[in-house]
Amino acid sequence: MSEAREINPMLRAGLEYGPVLAFLVAYLWLKDNTYTFGGTEYDGFIVVTAMFVPLLVLSTGALWALTGKLSRMQVATVVLVVIFGGLSVWLNDDRFFKMKPTLIYVLFGGLLAVGLLRGQSYLKYVMEEMMPLRDEGWMLLTKRLMFFFFGLALANELIWRFFSTDTWVYFKTFGLTAAIFVFFMAQGKLFEAYGEKKDQS
Repeated sequence: MSEAREINPMLRAGLEYGPVLAFLVAYLWLKDNTYTFGGTEYDGFIVVTAMFVPLLVLSTGALWALTGKLSRMQVATVVLVVIFGGLSVWLNDDRFFKMKPTLIYVLFGGLLAVGLLRGQSYLKYVMEEMMPLRDEGWMLLTKRLMFFFFGLALANELIWRFFSTDTWVYFKTFGLTAAIFVFFMAQGKLFEAYGEKKDQS
């Protein structure tokens, strides 16, 4: 396996978050329009989804080419975006794309749950280099993150089913990102209590 390569943090952020911001901008621009392709009418949301899918694939491919590494979460996200974004465009039905975050978070929460049932923290395998913790800390953080993912899945279901598409787009663009940031910021005491200090020698 080739080693991961470091790239400019701004470039990484652009490749990771650029497609999502582009989706928001394009949606706000095209949401009230209807377009006809091949005799079929598509609303702005479907057209933006059709543009977002290849953009995400290209940006993720560029990130992989530049760094030599992708996380399992990134790979799973791209696969589900292609499947459910493609279904939304093909069937001209935005519900498939809106369900995608639900399935992503159920998948991640389910994987963490399987690890916990086996007495393991799968989160540790992914994030150990970023956050050195004792085993008890990893198990506790994994349990909290599992419930958090299931909570996000439930929130996404409630919002796309009972609120407007505008509300769902803002929730997906800003709400989910902010929720994940707040979750990890709230784990400060856990990191202090279970963190492993690196040798200074």
